[in-house]
Amino acid sequence: MSLRVSILTREYPPFIYGGAGVHVGQLVPQLRKFCESVDVQCMGEPREGATAHAETYPEGANAAIRVLGADVSMAAAIPEVDVIHSHTWYANFAGLVGSKFQDVPHVVTSHSLEPHRPWKAEQLGGGYRVSSWAERTAFEDADAVIGVSAGMARDVLESYPGIDPAKMHVVKNGIDPDEFRPDYNTDVVDALGLDRDKPIVTFVGRITRQKGLVHLVRAAALFDPDTQLLLLAGAPDTPEIAAEFNAAFAELKKVRAGVTWVQEMLPRASVRQVLSHSTVFACPSVYEPLGIVNLEAMACETAVVASAVGGIPEVVVDGETGVLVAYDPKQAGDPEFVSNFESTFADNVNALTRDGDRAKAMGLAGRQRCIDEFSWEKIAKETVAVYEKAIAAHGSR
Repeated sequence: MSLRVSILTREYPPFIYGGAGVHVGQLVPQLRKFCESVDVQCMGEPREGATAHAETYPEGANAAIRVLGADVSMAAAIPEVDVIHSHTWYANFAGLVGSKFQDVPHVVTSHSLEPHRPWKAEQLGGGYRVSSWAERTAFEDADAVIGVSAGMARDVLESYPGIDPAKMHVVKNGIDPDEFRPDYNTDVVDALGLDRDKPIVTFVGRITRQKGLVHLVRAAALFDPDTQLLLLAGAPDTPEIAAEFNAAFAELKKVRAGVTWVQEMLPRASVRQVLSHSTVFACPSVYEPLGIVNLEAMACETAVVASAVGGIPEVVVDGETGVLVAYDPKQAGDPEFVSNFESTFADNVNALTRDGDRAKAMGLAGRQRCIDEFSWEKIAKETVAVYEKAIAAHGSR
């Protein structure tokens, strides 16, 4: 089928900060192999390969309201297409309006869910109610909904029971094993002051409640003394979260050495080198639809210790490519449960840093899993199949 597609997203290379931006940036070139045309509408600064829309209207309004202003601009700019595909609540409203205006199907990909991120009320205030409304309305009206993991798909149907399960599909996130591959050059790790003869535990991500970084910092107090902790972490969601992390980090620095915090975003090539030299990649997320960053670590032949939440168990095979640590979001307010989670996380990290051969075997298995199960070309083909189903469903409305 010859398809003309419009991809709607907030993030698009080179300005990306999260998994959704990585997803879109990798998916679009692969879709162009199978579609007649792939238009991209994004937000922010002008860039090559996409039409960008500033989040400035109405001036001075809440951030969520300004996103809707950019959404209207995006909807008006979509060329004549056969299907519109929006990513995250930031672009869902544009997809809803654009699909109504052109009378074409709307496909949404769920990279996360607003009902599962109540802490965003701290960040957006009343805007959180706006973002939740935009997501729910678009999802319920869409011709097809894609979850980036089976766990994500279950969460969508649980959060929005009005959605017909027949229009729910699973198309997982992917990884480019040519971009993320072992890099044993040493310029980046040496510049960061890391000792390559000692174990390195690395975290990559934003400072948000979702990523569970405070849990990792507390767990690190229990790491073996010769283990180094590298945090590539920045862009805190709110001043409150920043203050909470800063306090936990200061406490950690009092009790151990070998802790490095890099606040600026490193180039992806630098991250690749860091991951390649890491003994363990740590992912203590309390919510994670899939976790592309785990795939990036695995593709660099790095063992993973991660919380068993959301779609992570669909990526990390417990005992084979890493270790999963049980976490129950419903017990997040129980200090004893949280303390046990942090100590168990530390125990599993220590088990791998003490057994380099086991960690290396997990890393090798992880890369092979990335190659076998998570190629972007495979994901693009599955996405096109969803487009075709959405077109058929829209025609029968």
